[in-house]
Amino acid sequence: MRKNNKEIENLKKKDIKKGKKSMIRELLETVISAGIIAFIIITFIGQVTVVRGASMEPTLHDNERLIANKISYRFETPERGEIIIFKPPIGIKRNYIKRIIGVPGDKIEIANGEVYTNGEKLEESYVKNRSYENMPPTIVPDNSFFVLGDNRPNSSDSRYWGFVPRKNVVGRAWVVFWPLNRIRIP
Repeated sequence: MRKNNKEIENLKKKDIKKGKKSMIRELLETVISAGIIAFIIITFIGQVTVVRGASMEPTLHDNERLIANKISYRFETPERGEIIIFKPPIGIKRNYIKRIIGVPGDKIEIANGEVYTNGEKLEESYVKNRSYENMPPTIVPDNSFFVLGDNRPNSSDSRYWGFVPRKNVVGRAWVVFWPLNRIRIP
């Protein structure tokens, strides 16, 4: 009987060791799987972006967090009025967030702070503050966009550094998720 008890005890110890190895293996598999899924989502589907500064007020506010929809522009072309996240063409490392005002082929002009697209005044209910500068008519080149911030006096945008190449567009502003009391679709 003593021998059986020792055998049973040894079997229990082996089972415990196997259980620990199994738990560690399951944990590693879960962490690795979650990492792969997160990589796929961030690379191809969506990306968290933090709003920096007041250039998009009142639409977006400093330190709000939003998700950029990266997949839709693989199948669609960005359109006038959409808010995009992009790499600025001026060598700055962080992404910018601005509104598309002009698409390829559009003639853009600014007169006393009023924006004209293809000769028609653009109705911009989203603009917080207008700047009262002028910009001569210019044509948006192929595969490029003319972008402006909604808070014009406080925005570094296409008026200063030119057009955004299509290849620099990361995605469309899809949903603001932080802070929680301001969850919305911009």
